[in-house]
Amino acid sequence: MKSTTLTRKQEICITAARLFKQKGYSAVTMRDLAAEVGVKAASLYNHIASKEEILNEVIVNIAESFTEGIQDIRLADTKVAEKLEAVIAQHVHLTADNPYGMASLNNDWMHLGEGKEKYLALRSSYEQHFREIIKEGKAQNVLKDIDEEIILFSTLGTLRNLYLWIPKKADLQRSKLIDSLCETLLNGVKTA
Repeated sequence: MKSTTLTRKQEICITAARLFKQKGYSAVTMRDLAAEVGVKAASLYNHIASKEEILNEVIVNIAESFTEGIQDIRLADTKVAEKLEAVIAQHVHLTADNPYGMASLNNDWMHLGEGKEKYLALRSSYEQHFREIIKEGKAQNVLKDIDEEIILFSTLGTLRNLYLWIPKKADLQRSKLIDSLCETLLNGVKTA
C-alpha cells in the first residue's frame, strides 16, 4: 500500500495554495503562511526558499501532471471519443484532488518568476496535444466540423474552472460528474 504521508514541504505548498485562493497570491505573506502551518516564519525557510518557489512548485507540478496525462491519452490506442472522455476525467480527478492548486494554476501563474517559461511551455504542449485529439476526431467524423480553437477553448474553459465548483460539492461523485460533463461537452445540451 502506498504511503500518503506528506512531507513538510508538501504540507506547506498545500496550505499556501489554499491561502493563495482565499486571499490572492500577492496578499499572502510568509508570516501568514507560517501562522497557518503552525511554525515561526523563519522556520519556513528550512523547507522552502520563497513564496515564489512555493507558487512554482504548486503550479508546475500540476501542469506537468496534466501534460503527461494528455500525452498518454493522445498516444493511447483508443477511439477518439474515449480519449476525449479521458481528458475530461483527468480534469475532474486532478481538480478534485487539488482544487486550491488548480486555483493557483488558473489565477496566479503570471506571478511565476523563473518557472513562468516552463509553465507556459507545458500549457502550450497540453493545448497542442488536445488540438491533435480534436483534429483526429474531426478527420474521423467523430466531431462536428467546428473550428478547433472553439472546441478547444470552450471545453477547456469549462474544465479549467471546475476548481470553483467542485469544493462546494461535499457529496461529489466523480464518476457521475465525469459522465455528465462528457454528455454536456461532447454531445451538447439540445434534445434533438
